[in-house]
Amino acid sequence: MVVVCLVLQAYQLVLLAYVVFSWVPRPPEPLQPLVSGIGRLVDPVVEPIRRRMPGVPIGGVRLDLSIIIVFIAVALLQGVLC
Repeated sequence: MVVVCLVLQAYQLVLLAYVVFSWVPRPPEPLQPLVSGIGRLVDPVVEPIRRRMPGVPIGGVRLDLSIIIVFIAVALLQGVLC
């Protein structure tokens, strides 16, 4: 059970890094492999939610709530299992 808790906590950190890197239009070249790896970990989980629930329009941009939903789901899972 401890391993599952650690994996969930690590995934929350990956989600947070995904959000931070999404704010950077073009990350520096040395960070590209890291950003790509984070995307490969997060995108398969987030994409199905994104397809079913488009972003919420706020002014001239759309707020992507799918990452927030995944973050909450991981936190709930942690609450139940850990």
